[in-house]
Amino acid sequence: MASLQSVTHWADETDVLICGYGLAGVTAAIEAHDLDPGADVLILEKMPEAWAGGNSRVSGQSLLISKNKEALKSYQRAMSQPNPIPEDMLDAWAERMVTLEPYIEARAAEVGATYLHGTGWSERGVVLEFPELGAAEAVAHTATILPVPSGVWLAFKANVEKRSRIRKRFETRVLDLIQDPDTLEVFGVVAEISGERRYIRARRGVVMCTGGFENNLDMHRNYFGLSQAHPLGTPGNTGDGLRILQKAGADMWHLRNQGQSGGIWPGFRFPGKDTVFLRQLFWQTFSWIDVGRDDQRFFDETWEWQLTHYKMKSHGEWIDTPHHRVLPIHMIFDETTRVHNPLITKVMTWNAVVENYPWSDDNSAEVAKGWIVRADSIEELATKIGRNPIELTVTVRKYNEACAKGIDEEFGRSKETLYAIDKPPYYAIEIVPAIVCTGGGARRNIESEVLTPEGGKIPRLYEAGELGSMFSSLYQNGSHLTEAMISGRAAGRNAVQQGMRK
Repeated sequence: MASLQSVTHWADETDVLICGYGLAGVTAAIEAHDLDPGADVLILEKMPEAWAGGNSRVSGQSLLISKNKEALKSYQRAMSQPNPIPEDMLDAWAERMVTLEPYIEARAAEVGATYLHGTGWSERGVVLEFPELGAAEAVAHTATILPVPSGVWLAFKANVEKRSRIRKRFETRVLDLIQDPDTLEVFGVVAEISGERRYIRARRGVVMCTGGFENNLDMHRNYFGLSQAHPLGTPGNTGDGLRILQKAGADMWHLRNQGQSGGIWPGFRFPGKDTVFLRQLFWQTFSWIDVGRDDQRFFDETWEWQLTHYKMKSHGEWIDTPHHRVLPIHMIFDETTRVHNPLITKVMTWNAVVENYPWSDDNSAEVAKGWIVRADSIEELATKIGRNPIELTVTVRKYNEACAKGIDEEFGRSKETLYAIDKPPYYAIEIVPAIVCTGGGARRNIESEVLTPEGGKIPRLYEAGELGSMFSSLYQNGSHLTEAMISGRAAGRNAVQQGMRK
């Protein structure tokens, strides 16, 4: 931490200082402004304005809507069983969840956006990830805000822009908090602006909404044990907030859950790209398989794993799918699949939504780039990608025999997806572990107050969103964006009320 004695000059002053311009940050700003329209609210964002928005900008935009508090509590309690959420926090969260929908509808209506029941990018009206744990009773429906993609983020961003007193400063990285070393009370931040350290004072409170550590491989290896992990969302999530909050004296939680709450998904990584592409979720043809380190298949490739955030049940326990344990992985496919399916998902992720990479519908441009390897035989393909030609040929032959029988005895792939890999030329693309988000950070209570290891509150310090998320194990679709709203509202409300005129 930096002490007040180290401050030589305040470069800026504000009432409420919010670090991070994702959904949690903008929700905190809206709440602080609306409770005290005379308060000065300043948002700091380390990314350029064109790249702002964090993971919330490029997520699937799903919102979990519940109307049954007790059922929602029971469902979330069951999903969190290996690492229980404090019961008082769970109760208050569920109460706020069942009353959240009118708030979301109001934010959409205020800027002329369309609030919709459903996901917006599929025909599903509701996503129930873990029915046996009580999903059907807990989840009334899934909702979103149009357009697709980014509708929820765009609506809340537009709400901020309507409130002209909310200031924004981009390309400003928060480096440290300014605190009293004895009481830990927070007075502001040290920020990097144009390559120089600057001190910014917060008269009422600081809200940390800087996201997770998806783009920090060292943290993945040390906190979660992943040898490879690559971000699907913003490249800006490098764990800055975790380092700052650790230094500030916060207790840390949910860094190493039973599984990655957001899942470990199949992604594609290419030179010159800071983030990875997400593999297609909705296929027209199925003449493809995945093979791991030993040139063998390792799971049912075509089951809709996105419905459980890439969790699979093993011996009665929900765990991450094996992708991070069997590297390297290649997807092997034929001409039929190449022609009829763009290999990536286009309605979410950073490369598709923010970078606007125009992936070709038939993958021909990516074959030409060398991103997808092409060969006239499976043996030649294996040689080109550094695999054993005999082993890979046997694997493809066994799969094709299963297709002919209409039964996948190895992994139970459905008969409808058993398409033989038999139309040359043949193709391969490497799959890497792709991370939606991380949930670890400082321990907080339902009021978004940051806690010490002893359970005390760090004065005038708040945390919201993905950084320090309350979710400790399994994750229900639509929960992260709604948690960002609930925690952001609490942080903005409590920060602005510090020193507010009675």
